Amino acid sequence: MADPVTSATWEQEVLKAQGLVLIDFWAVWCGPCRMVAPIVDEISKEYAGKLKVLKLNTDENPDVAGKYRIMGIPTLMFFRNGQTVDQIVGAVPKSQLKTKIDSLLA
Repeated sequence: MADPVTSATWEQEVLKAQGLVLIDFWAVWCGPCRMVAPIVDEISKEYAGKLKVLKLNTDENPDVAGKYRIMGIPTLMFFRNGQTVDQIVGAVPKSQLKTKIDSLLA
């Protein structure tokens, strides 16, 4: 399962992380977020050791969501060595997410 990240742990977990990190920006009330959550959890298991997967609750951490201009959720944002490299906005099928991850890992 994807681990939670907060404003307090953001720098250590994301900005100082080596390699590729996927952040799922979500909220409890968001229907599409609930649809994509099991896919994100499956990705977390399938790519263990190759990709770090984290979840950030935008209601509880509005400062981080604001900093990265998260306007719609779910937003799946990819970081490499602390830098934003790509993002997907909205619920997407697992195959589309895997294609994106594979291209970023290549």
